[in-house]
Amino acid sequence: MTTIITSGLAAGLPFLATAVADASDQGTSTTVVSSQVHLGPRAVSAQLRQGAHDASSSAESAVAAAAAIDERDRAEGDGATCAANITGATARVATISFDGGAITGTSSDDLAEFATRFNEIRVENCLDPVPVENFRYGACMEQRLVWMAEDPSTDPASAWGHEGSVRSDGVPSVGCDGNLAGGSDNTGVTVAQKWWDSPAHRASLYRPDIAEVDDDVCVVFAMTHGGIPNEPASFARAAARWTHCSEL
Repeated sequence: MTTIITSGLAAGLPFLATAVADASDQGTSTTVVSSQVHLGPRAVSAQLRQGAHDASSSAESAVAAAAAIDERDRAEGDGATCAANITGATARVATISFDGGAITGTSSDDLAEFATRFNEIRVENCLDPVPVENFRYGACMEQRLVWMAEDPSTDPASAWGHEGSVRSDGVPSVGCDGNLAGGSDNTGVTVAQKWWDSPAHRASLYRPDIAEVDDDVCVVFAMTHGGIPNEPASFARAAARWTHCSEL
């Protein structure tokens, strides 16, 4: 299957088409997704990059979901008892605004959505869920996400990356590192899925080597929306890490 993403850009910016090919025994089909974008160049660049990523990762997500069902069935078929999901409420988060509202920090909904999808994924793969109250807001990680979002460059990847990345204006990095995800129209749900779909992030954040979870396991999460100079609120950056509650 070939997916072509086309974006008609406003303000005289160029037309761009990105094609992602996927071989199929069923032959070749083409899906065209079009959108009119009325954003500044930095946000447009970010949206196009994310669109290309989403097109290529949608098939990966479907494969991962099917594999999760197979994994749970296989484990239970081998005599394992897979844990059921759990309910509960994550802590409320007092959302902070930065730069006159150009950037907003983690919301209660961000944390709750991430926690829900995170545990769904673990349970689908015969891994214990993390106690809901052990999903924590990470102020230190949020500080670093804000540092990235405040980069005045029109390149959305200018300051992006783990510790050691640099900003275009030379402002030193602040805050704490974590597993990173970002792009247009991201939510706590979508970043949870992206991290699972990436083998390296899955190993670091979901810890599939730890099937049984005790009360000292915590998952710390932060998210920002928008950025300087012209990123819309729909453009999000997120960070998360698996740790021990006793170390927080």
